[in-house]
Amino acid sequence: MKNIIAGIILPLLLVTPIQQSEAETPAASQCRPGQSGCITVYIRELKKPEGKLGVLLYSSKKGFPDKPDLAVAKRIKTISSTAHEVTFENVPYGTYAVSVLHDENGNGKMDKKAIFIPREGFGVSNNPKIKRGPPSFSEAIFTLDRPETELTINMIYL
Repeated sequence: MKNIIAGIILPLLLVTPIQQSEAETPAASQCRPGQSGCITVYIRELKKPEGKLGVLLYSSKKGFPDKPDLAVAKRIKTISSTAHEVTFENVPYGTYAVSVLHDENGNGKMDKKAIFIPREGFGVSNNPKIKRGPPSFSEAIFTLDRPETELTINMIYL
């Protein structure tokens, strides 16, 4: 069953290579009250402290979770531990979803063991249970309606 799920989900997760300069977490002072806020994503359970971490923020189901070009914001970090934090600052209040890729070898794409079975970890906001097909936007959605919102995403390795 895991192989079937992986075969459906992972080809969709971040098929487009993530190639962007690294973005570091901004200072908390950039999260100011008003009509926008900050979203801090805590990424946990990374299998290895190596490679790159691609974190994508989506404001609609269009493109989620597999089209980085349709994300409203992207963060790329070099991994140095098994837990990381990424902040998206000055995000207008609204509904969003986050997807994460652990690009272990830093080649900018999801590597696979076989045709559809991933070698690298992934995760989405709300940590929905993996079923047939990729997690939907509605399963991963959350609301930013205050100056600071925090999420924890637990990475999945199949």
